[in-house]
Amino acid sequence: MEQKELKALLKGIADGKISVDDAMLKFKSMPFEDIGFAKLDHHRGIRQGAAEVIYGAGKTAEQIGEIAAKMLDAGQKTVIITRIDAEKAEAVKKKVPLEYYETGSIGIAGEMPEAETKTSIVIATGGTSDIPVAEEAAVTAQALGNRVTRLYDVGVAGIHRLFAHSEEIMSARVIIAIAGMEGALASVIGGMTDCPVIAVPTSVGYGASFGGISALLSMLNSCASGVSVVNIDNGFGAGYLASMINKIGV
Repeated sequence: MEQKELKALLKGIADGKISVDDAMLKFKSMPFEDIGFAKLDHHRGIRQGAAEVIYGAGKTAEQIGEIAAKMLDAGQKTVIITRIDAEKAEAVKKKVPLEYYETGSIGIAGEMPEAETKTSIVIATGGTSDIPVAEEAAVTAQALGNRVTRLYDVGVAGIHRLFAHSEEIMSARVIIAIAGMEGALASVIGGMTDCPVIAVPTSVGYGASFGGISALLSMLNSCASGVSVVNIDNGFGAGYLASMINKIGV
């Protein structure tokens, strides 16, 4: 249950549209539900403003399907499943309604919500090879109720491609800059805008990139103010944080 759903439930009780007994049924699964191999945190949406997310890597399709089904049964309308491959997604579809986004290895069980904000999260990548991480971020942000603008393959090796999108960059509420190699994109974007920039280093690059460590260190050492950094290939973390920033004051 998310904060807006809790408010709607309490208003329904106050207006006499929902009985106390019906409301009690909604609360019975809080703060968590023990299903043996997992403890589902149904209370997280109330505490944090966004419901629990399923990390698919390391879980079986059966486990993912059962967790998602329990979340939907408890009233969660949108369940985000990250790091899930196509084979598992097909198996989970037999258990719950699922939209699978293969490029980002992310699935949405239930429904994709309408955007709650007028402002947009801009997601920029250095190259096409960074798009899988970008799509994890983009779908996460959309599933959390945000508008998303994608600017892909605008890296510093052809910086005129980035400058062609100056208007989108300068008018964004928050920007996610995703790059491998030397990770310079975040610093360049950070010098162009007055909004927060979330930098995501990716594991894209040749040997001396050390699986994304070079990009990570470059982004951590950025001279541009307002740049923060999440972990290597952590598109989900960037999309989640960007959503929190984009919804401030909404």
